[in-house]
Amino acid sequence: MDWSAPTPLDYFTTLVAEDESLSLTEAAVAIAQADQPTLDTQGVLADLDRLAAKLKARLPDDASALQRLRSLHRYFFQELGFAGNVNDFYNPANSHVHEVMRTRQGIPITLAVIYLELASQVGLKARGVSFPGHFLIKLSLPLGEAVVDPLSGQSLSRGELEERLEPYLDADSPPGVEAAGALGDPLALYLRPASSREILARMLRNLASIHRGHGDLLRLLQVQQRLVALQPGEWDWRRDRGETLAQLGQTEAAINDLAEYLRRAHGASDRGRVAARLEALRDAGPPRWH
Repeated sequence: MDWSAPTPLDYFTTLVAEDESLSLTEAAVAIAQADQPTLDTQGVLADLDRLAAKLKARLPDDASALQRLRSLHRYFFQELGFAGNVNDFYNPANSHVHEVMRTRQGIPITLAVIYLELASQVGLKARGVSFPGHFLIKLSLPLGEAVVDPLSGQSLSRGELEERLEPYLDADSPPGVEAAGALGDPLALYLRPASSREILARMLRNLASIHRGHGDLLRLLQVQQRLVALQPGEWDWRRDRGETLAQLGQTEAAINDLAEYLRRAHGASDRGRVAARLEALRDAGPPRWH
């Protein structure tokens, strides 16, 4: 019998194993254990609960949804002072929930995770929206839906959303955006609520991009391990992890990942390149240490 303690990767893998039991907040907090294995995730969750308890104590039991929303925004953006870290936007700490709670500064998606937790605890119906270039929040209110920027709490109009979306649309798409819900409406498509798994994947992709840009292969690998655990059927993550393993000299593990990618990713445009990389790794054999 193995009595060894689970690793941070084991813990994250367990958290994201089933959609039904997946807690967005806990899994988002646990992402930081890739950098800080001893992080007390339950302590961070308790800190969040304390913030929510203070807000709930100020609300009457019969508070309307609009009252709850206004109180949340005063508390979150004004009293607690959560905002974007505009001076150090690409700092990995901006993707760590516990650091954002400490500094009150972060990027839209991490601020949104904290906002969503507080909103849920005060009875608001809020979902994350994986909007291109800038994560957003959608709230369901009695008079309709509102889309909010987690950096500021600003409620965005349809025109503002269309303007934000325009740079990401295909140049061949027809100009303008039709009424919400209409066939071919790109805005409606991009305002679809994101699942917890999709939110976590975006957080991890952000970190992977930062670590890759810094050439920090060990930290990149830790993030890629979590992407594979989170979305095991997304074979691109297996390919990317294999490339990183190869660069780190972990040839056997790299071969396994790249071979699995080629077995699974039928029709991938990069099959030739990956096959050549795999053949080169097999020919080279294990690294020689001098």
